[in-house]
Amino acid sequence: MIFDAARIAALELLSPPFRAVFIKTLGLTVLALVALWFGLTSLVEWLALPWLQTLLPGIPSWAGWLGGIIAAIVLAFGMALLVAPVTAVIAGLFLDDVAEVVERTDYPRDPVGRAMPALRSLVLAIKFLGVVILGNIVALMLLLVPGINIAAFFVVNGYLLGREFFEFAAMRFRPEDEARALRRQYAGTVFLAGLVIAAFLAVPLLNLVTPLFAAAMMVHLHKAISARESRR
Repeated sequence: MIFDAARIAALELLSPPFRAVFIKTLGLTVLALVALWFGLTSLVEWLALPWLQTLLPGIPSWAGWLGGIIAAIVLAFGMALLVAPVTAVIAGLFLDDVAEVVERTDYPRDPVGRAMPALRSLVLAIKFLGVVILGNIVALMLLLVPGINIAAFFVVNGYLLGREFFEFAAMRFRPEDEARALRRQYAGTVFLAGLVIAAFLAVPLLNLVTPLFAAAMMVHLHKAISARESRR
């Protein structure tokens, strides 16, 4: 059930509707990073360079240029680190688009789920970013414990990502309390699905589409679990 959902979701990432969402996500990410770059460089020029000239009044002009180059390199490195989290936040705004594509394409006889309000989508996107940051902080703290550092990354991220994305898929069809109860009932299955998402997240470049993959996968998983529940 889990690996079928993951396989189908991975294949669907290559389909035209998913590519359209990814291109939108990537385009908005580039715009956000460009705006952030200009904002930070302007801040450095406005605050850091005058402060440096005040602190060292005899500093030659070429030193200011050198400081600007070093600051630009540092900012570029920071931008590279921000690509994945910024993409994650923006992709989180299009999760309902992904879920609707999956539901209409693969489950045409079933009703389409309810899209979340824009504010709720933004909250989920921020929660996803928080989950990734928290998971990696915990994993980094456990790096000091021999033998469990890699396992810690997958366990922490697997639990948190599985929980958030399964509840997202379930809440398109169920009240929030019912979605959480279903997630707890199938906690082991949801956790294993979260491990697959964590593995996806650990691969450079693929981590840019992790929210889209996770949303599609959890839609399939929720459908499979719902079918099992109805047979009971």
